[in-house]
This record gives sequence, C-alpha cells and structure tokens, in this order.
Amino acid sequence: MSNNQTKYIFVTGGVLSSLGKGIASASIATLLKHSGYKVSILKMDPYINVDPGTMSPLEHGEVFVTADGAETDLDLGHYERFLDVNLSRYNNFTTGQVYSTVIEKERRGDYLGKTIQVIPHIVNEIKERIVKAGEKEDILIVEIGGTVGDIEGLPFLEAIRELKRDVGKSRAIFVHLTLVPYLSAAGELKTKPTQHSVQELRRIGITPHILICRTEKSIPKVMKEKIASSCDVEKNSVIEAIDSKSIYKVPLNFLNEGILEPISEYLDLGELKPDMKKWDSLVKRVIAPTKKTKIAFVGKYLDLKEAYKSLTEAFVHCGANLNTKVELLWVDSEDLEKGKNFELLEDANGILVAGGFGERGIKGKIKAIEYARVNKVPYLGICLGMQLALIEFARNVLKLVDANSVEFDKNCKNPIVYLIDEFIDSSGNKQLRTHTSPLGGTMRLGAYECDIKEGTLLSKAYNGKKKVYERHRHRYEANPAYKEEYEKNGLIVSGESKGLIEVVELKNHPWFMGVQFHPEFTSRLQKPNKVILSFVEAALNNG
Repeated sequence: MSNNQTKYIFVTGGVLSSLGKGIASASIATLLKHSGYKVSILKMDPYINVDPGTMSPLEHGEVFVTADGAETDLDLGHYERFLDVNLSRYNNFTTGQVYSTVIEKERRGDYLGKTIQVIPHIVNEIKERIVKAGEKEDILIVEIGGTVGDIEGLPFLEAIRELKRDVGKSRAIFVHLTLVPYLSAAGELKTKPTQHSVQELRRIGITPHILICRTEKSIPKVMKEKIASSCDVEKNSVIEAIDSKSIYKVPLNFLNEGILEPISEYLDLGELKPDMKKWDSLVKRVIAPTKKTKIAFVGKYLDLKEAYKSLTEAFVHCGANLNTKVELLWVDSEDLEKGKNFELLEDANGILVAGGFGERGIKGKIKAIEYARVNKVPYLGICLGMQLALIEFARNVLKLVDANSVEFDKNCKNPIVYLIDEFIDSSGNKQLRTHTSPLGGTMRLGAYECDIKEGTLLSKAYNGKKKVYERHRHRYEANPAYKEEYEKNGLIVSGESKGLIEVVELKNHPWFMGVQFHPEFTSRLQKPNKVILSFVEAALNNG
C-alpha cells in the first residue's frame, strides 16, 4: 500500500466516558497488525491542557511517557502494550496543542491577515496532524477522546467528517462505541442510549459504519438486529463488547464477533486471517495461571488505580509469562505512617514502592523500604522509590540522620537527592532547571541510555546486556557525591547514565533494587520488562 493511500478508522464514543475506546481501538489495531498490515494509532484529546503532564493523577490517571519524551494520555500505554511498538509525540495531541500552533502561525503572519476561525483553521490543523500520524502506515486508528456531544470535541468530529470526504469512502470508516445497559429491576438490556448516541453523531454529520456495544450481558441476535435497523448499520456491523476477565481477551472476543468482516468490506482489505495463537496462549495464562505470588504495592494515589496503569499492567505481563497470578496488596503509604497495615507487608512475597511527586506519604514509603531491607524481602523501588531507598540507607546505615531530598527540604545538610542545574535531554538539547522552573518543562523525560555494571543483579535481569534504554519522568537526581560511601557499606550503583545514578542494589540481599527510570513504560504482554520480570521471579521464589 503506497504512503499516500493510508486508510483510517475513526473511533468515537457515546453515552458516557470510560467505556473502553482505548481498549477497543488497540484491539482492532492488534487484529489488523496480526493480519499483516502496518498499523498505528492516534489519540486526540479535546481538553485544553497542552498535555497531561501537570494534571493530577487522581483526576486524569497515569501520564504515559513515550520514548521521545512526550507526556501523553494513558491510552497510548494501551496502544504500545497491545501493538508492541514505540509510539511518539505525533500519536497524541490535545486542543491546547492545536490552538497553540494556530495562534503561533497567526502571530507569524502565516494566514496572511485572514480572520482565524474554528472552521477552517482549527479543523485544518487537526486534519494535518492526523495525516502526519498516518504517514508510512497502511492503517491508522484514530481515537477521539470524550463522548459525542461534548462541546470540546466538536472541532475534532468536524475534522474526521471532512477527512473522510477528502480521502474517499474506501479509505475511511467510523466506528462508534456505545453502551447497552442492563437494568436489573426490569431484567433486560436497553438499546435507547445507543440509538440516541447514534442520532447525536448523525446530527453532527457522521454516520457510523460499525457499532461496538459495551454490555454486561450477552446481546441476543434479535436485539442486535433491532440496533442495526434503528441505527442504520448492517447486521454484521453490530459488535458485542461484553465485560471480559482480561483486557487482552478483547481482541479475541472481537475476532469471534466477526469485526474484521465489515472492516474489510468497507476498507477493501480482502480476506483477513490474523495469527493470534501466541496471543491466545498468553491470555489463557492471564486468566487461569497455575502459580501465585503477592506483591505489596506501596503508593499514595490509591484512590484511582488508573494512576499506576502501566505498572499494574506490567505485573499482568509478567504473570502471563511466568504462568503466575500476581496479587497486588494495595498499601497506602500514609496508613504506614500511622502504624496501620504493616500486616500487608508481612504477608507479601515482594514489596514495591512506586513513583510519585511531593512530600505526602514519604515517611510511610521509607518505613516500607526499611522493612524490605531488614527482613530480606524482595524490593523494587521505581523513580521516587529508588530515591527513598537511598535516603533510608543514608539515614539508617550511614547514620546521616539529616539525609533528605531537596524536593522535601531544599536546605538539608545531606542532599542525597538533589536538583542538577542542567542536563542533556533525550533530543540532545541542554535543559536548565531550578526550584522556580515551570513544572511542565524541566523534567528528564523519555528514553535515556543506562550503562550496566557487569556481575550485578541488573546485568542478570537484562541477560548480560551492557547498555539498555529506559524511559524517565522526574526532576530530581540521586547525588553521586555519596556513591563511594554507599558502595563501602554494601549499596552498589549498578547502572549509570552519563554520570547520573540510574540503578542501585543491595549486595547482601536476595533481591533489592531501585531504578530511577520507569520500567513499566516499556513492558508488553509478549515482552515483559526485564527488571519487573526479575522482581516477580524473586517474589515467586520467596513464596
């Protein structure tokens, strides 16, 4: 397929949010990829923030970081995990980015004095970004955030309506995800929300080709026919999306529902026969593993588990590859500060301290790290979890009672974790940062190299590799001034990046590692991250 013949599948959602547009998009993309096509995905977010980087995890969920350093929507994590590809900043954009670009062009005079309007200027910018994301791809799946009828989403819907007209009917289709709720009082499924959602979409000028119906109960054939008739779609284009025991089973469910048949018909793709044998085998081990281990997950954003989405999925990946159910014991670090829930640490085969920002819950995390170190429990600290492992070691082993991070005390006498004035970012550009720098632009973001010390736990985890690339999202760094003291006392620096401390591990411990990077961002169902996999194996051996 030539570069200028990219085909598009536009995915919209109706009725309410969190129906699973991201999983539906990723599932369709997975089936097409396993059918031999070159596929990519784009997420368009209608909110006005430039990116989710400064948004609270409790409001928006996890911020996913791409290899090129873009802070993006968590759905990009699903895309990468399903497709086993590295996406980029071109695979996610927001209203904020679109308007910023258009205003910048207007200030430069690019529009030759024209009055700037949503149509055509904003809509054209959206279309250009869609086309760019689809370059060199056979098929581009485009997910539009929010629900049909949201005022913020109207320019995006207009853009995909126009783009379909621009490219022609055999190169673009609309897939609409909607809800078919089950009313227990009435004892029946209801189709009206779907009908109204489609009516709203058609009012905007878009007629869906395929309906994906999210439901708790199986939809009878007669009801599918009713939906097809009332919403003016073909009978084979009403696809049931029933609740699944694992999100990774959704592509297999879609395949059984025959979703590829209408996709192929509308986009003229010929017969599609995806090879899903390996995928199916892994999914079976996700759903019914034969072994089990418990991990105490110590964090402070536990009110919204979506804040740790990539990490929880990474444990699913490891579990599938080790034929093990990884049971997460959720431990609020603030409870540990109050002396509560220590029994969860005692019950765990491994302890994880996740990343985060700010001082809240820090004392509890340090208590969990001390427990893991003293009691020889396998420990993994990610980002802040590594920094706090250094602080705990400095205070309790090196006896530097005032050891701290300048994030929590900028005048501390022993800054175990500090703020470096400048660094080279993943694009090779010099970045400056101070305590007063804007939060959104001064973090170490994206993939950086990590040089691995031979003979270490880290080297063993990565099968003897000398160099790996992992993704970062942090402002503060481990202070290398204390490296000699650490190593004299048994805390080894096993990974470095141009003089910056990347990984530390304890010498006389079954498995204790802190990593400055976020290994969960590169974990996939078919290729779990090596660090997290090694940690889960250690927990399994501690059973």
